[in-house]
Amino acid sequence: MTLQRLGELGLIRRIRARAQRDAGAGVLKGIGDDTAVLALSPGASLLATTDLLVEDVHFRRATAAPADIGWKAIMVNVSDIAAMGGEPRYALIGLAVPGSTPAEDIEAFYDGMHAAASVHGVSIVGGDTSSTPHGWCIDVTLLGEHAGVPRLRSAARPGDTVAVTGSLGRSAAGLAVLEGGAAAVPAEVARELAQAHLRPCARVAEGRWLGRAPGVHAMMDVSDGVATDLAHICRESSVGARVRLADLPVAAATRAAADALGGDADRWAAAGGEDYELLVTCAPGEVAALVRGLRDATGTALTAIGEIEAGPVDVRWIGRDGGPVAFHAGYEHFHGTGRPGAGGTAA
Repeated sequence: MTLQRLGELGLIRRIRARAQRDAGAGVLKGIGDDTAVLALSPGASLLATTDLLVEDVHFRRATAAPADIGWKAIMVNVSDIAAMGGEPRYALIGLAVPGSTPAEDIEAFYDGMHAAASVHGVSIVGGDTSSTPHGWCIDVTLLGEHAGVPRLRSAARPGDTVAVTGSLGRSAAGLAVLEGGAAAVPAEVARELAQAHLRPCARVAEGRWLGRAPGVHAMMDVSDGVATDLAHICRESSVGARVRLADLPVAAATRAAADALGGDADRWAAAGGEDYELLVTCAPGEVAALVRGLRDATGTALTAIGEIEAGPVDVRWIGRDGGPVAFHAGYEHFHGTGRPGAGGTAA
């Protein structure tokens, strides 16, 4: 059945039934009224974020199934809440698709969203639906809360260590695999990298732990690539940064794909985007304790990759030979620079 036959009210009834089944205790009134009525924890600050995803800019349905698109639409927003050290709570979904879209595709899309939401206790509480002449357009607004002091991009200090969680470059490598490179790499490598690109996992537990840890100053997620996102921190904090390319944590699968496909693993790690790791600046004397503490609390690695500097607001990259390395900025929608994507790549 297509949406033309099902109709907007029929689609809303299906969306509402699923959302009501999955609603958390804080949903006092969900879908069905002009607004949702939601509860926040006593003393918590409200966090709000939104991401707009457009077909063939942020995703391609030739390489991403509807459930994958739904998963990613939620996770990219959850990652923003994680970057503040907060807890994601409630999501509002705006969806516009052609009337010829099979209803089963939309149900699979919502299956993916609910699966991603359930990982972090997020309730889908409302939104809007519309039609488009062609292509999908998705707008997710996510509300979260923070009981302490959110970690801001503007809090980096000269002398801070720059560090990142997990590994970098797997999403960009996954895009290369999905766009025709799967046959050239081992099957297990292809699966790992495709999963990293299509089904990213936000670092919520890591963000909450780092957000409470002594010595952590600035924090944001790696959506557009370290080269672009660290530059955001520098601009907001009026500082510079120096990053050592050799210290970037690059997964073995990323290097294997680069070797097989003729790619550049270091460039994928530095500028590929959509890894959704956390980028932090912290007091240098606290680094060892943060590395141990985060590993013990969450099992996730934290790797020092550079330093914050006083002086010009820019990011200097030091290559493996000790010389300077340049990276292009991430995608900018209206300049047309870089590669398109929710963070820097499309699939």
